[in-house]
Amino acid sequence: QVQLVESGGGLVQAGGSLRLSCAASGRTLMSYAMGWFRQAPEKEREFVAAISGDGIVEYYADSVKGRFTISRDNAKNTVYLQMNTLKPEDTAVYYCASGQTARALKVAGGIYSWGKGTLVTVSS
Repeated sequence: QVQLVESGGGLVQAGGSLRLSCAASGRTLMSYAMGWFRQAPEKEREFVAAISGDGIVEYYADSVKGRFTISRDNAKNTVYLQMNTLKPEDTAVYYCASGQTARALKVAGGIYSWGKGTLVTVSS
């Protein structure tokens, strides 16, 4: 299985931007669809975005559509989540996941592996 390590989290003011990275090792990333999920305090983990192995298909949660962009660089074995116009309600631990298809990741299905997460805190 592919091992995943997230980075890029931190503290940012509302309206600001952050870019998260998810570095993969162990196997070629192109074999996997990739997704980002998040879990806020006292809430369940929720889907944020997913991208197909070839980078053509993307899905987003309604709450982040138009503000977040998922992308991947298969040559670098890395997936990114560009987050713009951040809101306090975006505060959460963000996890990346590898999966069977982007469509399955959208409903948290077909997941092969998880990273350990990176904390994003958005202050008002």
